[in-house]
Amino acid sequence: MKILFATPECAPHVKTGGLGDVSAALPPTLARLGHDVRLLMPAYSGMKVAGDVLASVDIPAEGQWPAAQLLEIDPGNGVPLLLLACPSLYSRAGSPYVTPTGADHHDNAIRFGFLSHVAARLGTARSPLPQWRADVVHANDWPLGLAPLYLAQARLSEPAGSVAASVVTIHNLAFQGVFPIGVADALGVPWQWRGMDGVEFWGQLSMLKGGLQFADAITAVSPTYAREIQTPAAGVGLDGVLRARAGRLTGILNGIDTAVWNPATDRLLPHTYSASSLEKKALDKAALQARCGLKRRADAMLFGVVSRLTSQKGIDLVLEALPALMADGGQLAVLGQGEPALHDALAAAVARYPGSVAVKIGFDEALAHLIEAGADCFLMPSRFEPCGLNQMYSQAYGTPPLVNATGGLVDSVTDSGASSTGTGFVMRSADSEGFGEALRRARAAFAERRRWRGIQVQGMARDFGWERSAAQYIEVYRQAAQLAGVAV
Repeated sequence: MKILFATPECAPHVKTGGLGDVSAALPPTLARLGHDVRLLMPAYSGMKVAGDVLASVDIPAEGQWPAAQLLEIDPGNGVPLLLLACPSLYSRAGSPYVTPTGADHHDNAIRFGFLSHVAARLGTARSPLPQWRADVVHANDWPLGLAPLYLAQARLSEPAGSVAASVVTIHNLAFQGVFPIGVADALGVPWQWRGMDGVEFWGQLSMLKGGLQFADAITAVSPTYAREIQTPAAGVGLDGVLRARAGRLTGILNGIDTAVWNPATDRLLPHTYSASSLEKKALDKAALQARCGLKRRADAMLFGVVSRLTSQKGIDLVLEALPALMADGGQLAVLGQGEPALHDALAAAVARYPGSVAVKIGFDEALAHLIEAGADCFLMPSRFEPCGLNQMYSQAYGTPPLVNATGGLVDSVTDSGASSTGTGFVMRSADSEGFGEALRRARAAFAERRRWRGIQVQGMARDFGWERSAAQYIEVYRQAAQLAGVAV
């Protein structure tokens, strides 16, 4: 199949979260399985992309849409990169979504509406690439939410079977691309699709709702999350839409890039190790303690956190449990950024427990890898988590995770108390009592060295590579193509 993977971010070029990692790993895996894959994303300012330029195609201004260029680059991973160059929309300071001060870019609706428009065109006879047209357009999250709508619009005027099938993936339903309904004119949304059965969401326009309404197939990033978002508690106002389209919704657990996240080959670690040489993990623990200014104690139970610092991630539960974490010489290393109030609380924890608590505000790829390798136990008590990747990294690195029973966490971590093949510790409730109970079990297991080693080895034996998930995506693509009448 010819597959267009359309995304607002892709590591290492631009990354704000897990979507960047997924975009970097899933398309090359699909290509290795024999498919013709292209990755479309904006050409943001400051991007450094290595590779040969295969083509440069002008996209003339059309109606409400500006002129742009489509640069096709070969990055050497088997997936040509299509960069949508439009300086007036994408060349600006800040992240893909917000300004340097944290405010949304004022024209995000147009910026990502245009990206969706170009993604859809690549699946029609009007494809900007003269020799390539997608069979399937895979749209990711709200910034590509209108691509399925534009494809549905194209089907109204083009021959049957000549327009690509559409698949939309929900990485986090909490972010829905909601804008004033008046922007529908600028986005070219037909009048008949501006109501409840289209993009309208509580009197506004939701790009993600548009994607859910018009996609030939919908995926969520874990099976449990796919079930959760069909309930009022986790549906963020879209549970009714998702229940109505449940027959087209599939939960597929994300994978991890095992070429990047592998303790036996990780170039960012001072000491590599494997399940057969786990004793070397203690060297990374010592290196982490030295880098973070923690006391050099081999017997201390060292807890790690790499996360957005928000209440959604349960960071307040970690802070509340500090006395229990610090018991018997416990230590805590935290990396991330987020809510200012949590930054302040973590700074106070460092002052209260000098040499036992270390916090780095910001992002540091090397330190993230070192925490995964050097920590004894990884804390991830998220109140909700569509998939999560760090709990998979942790198991691969022999660092049993402590997680809440939600989304992809419960799909990827087996509780050590519920199974002889346990790989971590699953909370029984998403509150301080649940966190404390799981922490006590983790501490008890850590005190039994043979049992702890068994949990580590079982986690390292798990296969979280992308091949299995990629095969599931291919099946979803085939089903979507069949529904759309596209021959593949």
